[in-house]
Amino acid sequence: MSEVNEKLSAWAECEYGDLLDYIQPNQFIVDSTEYDDEYQTPVLTAGKSFIKGYTNEEHGIFEDLPAIIFDDFTTASKYVNFSFKVKSSAMKILVPSCGLVNLKFVFYLMQANPIRNDTHKRYWISVYAKKALYLPPLNEQNRIVAKIEELFSELDKGIESLKTAREQLKVYRQSVLKHAFEGKLTAQWREENKDKLETAEELLERFDCSSPDNALPNGWITLMFKSVYEASQNGLSKRSGKTGRSIPVLRLADITNFNIVKNDLRSILLDEKEETKYSLTNNDLLAIRVNGSPNLVGRMILAQDCSGMAYCDHFIRFTFDPSIILPEYAQHYFNTHKARRYIDLNKVSSAGQNTVSQATLGELDIPYCSLEEQKILVKLLSEKFTSIDSATNEIEEQLQKAESLRQSILKQAFSGRLVAQDPSDEPASVLLERIKAEKDGSKKKRNSV
Repeated sequence: MSEVNEKLSAWAECEYGDLLDYIQPNQFIVDSTEYDDEYQTPVLTAGKSFIKGYTNEEHGIFEDLPAIIFDDFTTASKYVNFSFKVKSSAMKILVPSCGLVNLKFVFYLMQANPIRNDTHKRYWISVYAKKALYLPPLNEQNRIVAKIEELFSELDKGIESLKTAREQLKVYRQSVLKHAFEGKLTAQWREENKDKLETAEELLERFDCSSPDNALPNGWITLMFKSVYEASQNGLSKRSGKTGRSIPVLRLADITNFNIVKNDLRSILLDEKEETKYSLTNNDLLAIRVNGSPNLVGRMILAQDCSGMAYCDHFIRFTFDPSIILPEYAQHYFNTHKARRYIDLNKVSSAGQNTVSQATLGELDIPYCSLEEQKILVKLLSEKFTSIDSATNEIEEQLQKAESLRQSILKQAFSGRLVAQDPSDEPASVLLERIKAEKDGSKKKRNSV
């Protein structure tokens, strides 16, 4: 229940079920999920995605507006003031119990008073409808809603600016990567050291290639990825024996933000042959071979300080000759838009999983330059990405503060501290009596039909 100032004598206690009626969504469920943005009617869910798509179906459209859609399992809710259909039966459509109910006020109150929803059951009838709340006079409800929306409007402008800046940083990161692998990021350094570097022709001769890439600056060539790694190997798929040495094994669960986190490593028994085959050496790259998210497949993880650890079959290990290529250089290239596009076009998708093979990754063309220039490029990228990451983290902190402020506004609103009380307002207890009378009258009218 909301925390309410004891002096708010005009407020009255009631339940959500006093203010809201529910409608089962079955007749409004969409028949086909072949959505198209050109269609007119939105298909809704109470979750984060909200609008799943648009349908051209003309029957079973909910039009008794406004309404609240309520996920009966998660208790997530959305306020809706446009016609819609729904995705599934796992929700209730909530409408005012009578014309005296301020639905927007009730919706905001629901956002301020969540309930525990960690049990898999339907919540509206069994829990939420019975949840107690304090209701202010109707005029005060209107003032509260107006003030909330005024403050939220300003807050949303700030949030939108932060999200725009976050997206711009993502674009900038890709721009930096693009310039890096076009040779533009190191152009000045290369000009200052041009007499000390291998030419493109010398690189071609060393790698037994036929012709330079005219799109790249002098001293750069294009190679297939398989030309620069020494060995590749899919990870350990299963362990049939029960003897051997206990070895820590890296899993997808040990990867956070493309970095290895060793807080909760599991171990596996490997015999000497398996240990040799599946052990990492320092600075190997691990490509994510299979994942439900297409954005993760083919991403490279740098295995720093992981020598002797094993790795599971969700990964492909690539080992490099440090005199030819820096693993960090290859890792950065696999994050470029060009490399991601190649992987997206060549991955295999089946049963909700996306897979890329080591053969496919080996065929990817990568720009290649001297080891000295690679070192400078990796250093410059590290500096720029540190600045980008710092700015991104600051934006995320500000977004979290904005969400905290939103909750603070709601808390003030429903404890009587957001707007002033007016002694001339009709007390909520009287309002509740009128709501009950109107509900009873509507019920008797329906039953007499």
